[in-house]
Amino acid sequence: MSGLPVSSSSSSIPTATYGRSRSNSMDIDARPVKNFGTTSQPSNTSMSKVLIEEITIGEGTPLLGGGERMRAIGCWRDVLTEIRLLMRYSVPVICVVSVISIGHLSTKMLAGSALASLTVAVTGASVIQGFASALDSLLPQAWTSGNPTHVGLWAQRMVVLMAFLIMPIAVLWQNIEPVLLLLGQDPEVAGFAGLYLKLITLQLPGYALNAVLRRYFQAQGLLHVPTTIIAVVAPLNVALNYLLVQGPEPVRLGFIGAPIATSISVTLTSAMYLIYGVYFAPHTAWHPITSQSLTSLPKLLRLGSAGVAQVAAEWWSWELMSLTASQLGPTALAAQSVIMMVATTTYNIQFSVGIAVAVRTGNLLGSKDSWQAHTSARAATGLTLLGGVTLGSIMFAFRHKIAYIFINDDEVASLVASVLPIVSLYQVVDGLASVETGILRACGKLGVSATVNFVAYYVIGLPLGFYLALWCNMGLKGVWIGLATAILCAASTIWMMVLRLDWDVEVREAKERIETGVPTADDDSRV
Repeated sequence: MSGLPVSSSSSSIPTATYGRSRSNSMDIDARPVKNFGTTSQPSNTSMSKVLIEEITIGEGTPLLGGGERMRAIGCWRDVLTEIRLLMRYSVPVICVVSVISIGHLSTKMLAGSALASLTVAVTGASVIQGFASALDSLLPQAWTSGNPTHVGLWAQRMVVLMAFLIMPIAVLWQNIEPVLLLLGQDPEVAGFAGLYLKLITLQLPGYALNAVLRRYFQAQGLLHVPTTIIAVVAPLNVALNYLLVQGPEPVRLGFIGAPIATSISVTLTSAMYLIYGVYFAPHTAWHPITSQSLTSLPKLLRLGSAGVAQVAAEWWSWELMSLTASQLGPTALAAQSVIMMVATTTYNIQFSVGIAVAVRTGNLLGSKDSWQAHTSARAATGLTLLGGVTLGSIMFAFRHKIAYIFINDDEVASLVASVLPIVSLYQVVDGLASVETGILRACGKLGVSATVNFVAYYVIGLPLGFYLALWCNMGLKGVWIGLATAILCAASTIWMMVLRLDWDVEVREAKERIETGVPTADDDSRV
């Protein structure tokens, strides 16, 4: 999906233990930490009077609370404090990107852009975002570990890897039309997709750089940076899409205006990240560019490859199901495109909470605060379940109207409305999976979540979806029943793994990971 996930509460939040933690409460300074003091856990008599200092966090600080905090095991006030903090720091990451209105031109153009988006997700975006997710296991811990310049060093190394990574992707996109025809796609749809991909290639350098720089700023607690940049770029993107796709004759380009507008917006975003980093952001995390930027690349490559496996396992399953939809005809493919736009938007809202908890957990592990790390994890779980139920309910309530935002075709809109009830249930569970996977990323366990996703999607969900869609003639409903089954299996398994985490061990592993740059040998064996 070119507009794909960058990137997954009920009343029953676990209150006794969310993972195992024997850590003591600590004095934490809201800056990169060098010295750590510990005290004993509060006694049972203190549980009725728990003093929790109000957490005040500046935009330039890591996601850590300040001052002395006496905590009681299972204290709900700790959980509520974490929910308030996570909501504050997830909001700036929420970016509902304007959807390109190609659907208002023609159904086949929408189908072509959907096929192009599928190709972008499978061969480009999932690979780039997967590699960049390796930084979620390194940068937050580095920021609070006493060596904040390691944040800049690891970011530089990832940029070097990205430079090599995007080259074969660009070559493939420039020559994709014969491949699509070989796969049996409609010639007209394949032509639109090939044209779209040739132009969207222009965004590759900016897209890769954005994936790295966003994490560079987030690790430092500078979560207002995406908000500021999006506040400038999003209106410009809307204006460019209108002018270049449907604007007045001198500037209207029609179909090709959409990928051009997107490429301009993505490139402008990366330029603004760079300008902010050079001229406005504190340079505490920056590491001078030296030959060290070319070291430890094999280690980062291994960690990034695990990230690709974890991200791609889910993303590719979405796109394989979209490929299945393309076999059902242009109407089904156009409907799938609309559904994917809606699902991607809601996914990004919930994924923002996953980003916040990954950064928060990483900061806390780096500062050796295992208690607050596991408190943050359970708070995020409750928050994302509540958010998932809310978003799913909205999607269900407006299922007959949503499609008309993207397309004026009644047949496509009717098909979308019939599938959205299943998608609304999917969103509830997908939010849980996104947050729990973010917690495992912060703990350096990209490999284990990749394995879970592979089994859930490729052993269970995809075969079921193919069978229901093609052999049982359930069409798109069958596709999404398969996806919903897969995400339910993955989310429940990963949640159980998070429940079994020993947070004191995770603190020790975080220290080793910062020193070596890769997960330790038993990282995945302990869950």
